[in-house]
Parts: sequence; C-alpha cells; structure tokens
Amino acid sequence: MLWAIISLLFLLWLAGVILKISAGGILHIILIIAVILLVFNLVRNAKTEMH
Repeated sequence: MLWAIISLLFLLWLAGVILKISAGGILHIILIIAVILLVFNLVRNAKTEMH
C-alpha cells in the first residue's frame, strides 16, 4: 500500500514537471513526501528483516 502511495506521489510530481505546471512549491513538497515515505518504508523493512 505504501509503495502505491509513493508511486502516485512521484508520478504526480513528474507530471507536474513535464507539463510545467506552476503550482508554487507544492510540486516539490510532493516529491519530498514521496522520498520521506520511501525512506520510512525501507527502514521499516530493514528492521523487519533483522528480527
């Protein structure tokens, strides 16, 4: 589920960049949220594999 959210946020950001949508800082905030979720998911999976 988290991977779907990350993918969706990244695709929204990419579409905004490609279409040159000027939405202020919202496009970059979407990318930052996607990266934070990606890192959170990777850390959570690493902890699960260690146990």
